[in-house]
Amino acid sequence: MGAFVISKRFNDEYKFTFTSRKGKVIFTSLSYELRFECEEDIEKFKVNIDQAKFLKFKGSGGKYFFKLMLGDVHFATSRKYSTELLLQKGIKEIVTYSPKSEILDFSSSESIFGDEEFEEEMEEAAE
Repeated sequence: MGAFVISKRFNDEYKFTFTSRKGKVIFTSLSYELRFECEEDIEKFKVNIDQAKFLKFKGSGGKYFFKLMLGDVHFATSRKYSTELLLQKGIKEIVTYSPKSEILDFSSSESIFGDEEFEEEMEEAAE
């Protein structure tokens, strides 16, 4: 099953991605000023997936991508795909798994290790 992953951009705004069962990013949302706005839009998307539209494009480099529309609003943009078939598989994964996908929040700037644990890990790795 895929997952929605909330994170921060370099400009301190929030975004979320939808990742496949294999951990590959399928699409990235637009920017949000507040984290809870991401959560609200994810929940709205999960409930209204049947109203989503996928506008397909072929870029100048020959790669395929789609813009995800929810109603008339641009919601997210996909990663680039080398073939139209892979693009279609990405869309199918969204439609199939997003309604039951969990939300993971990695927007905290804190290290996943405590400072002391991180320093110990670095020292051991250096030895």
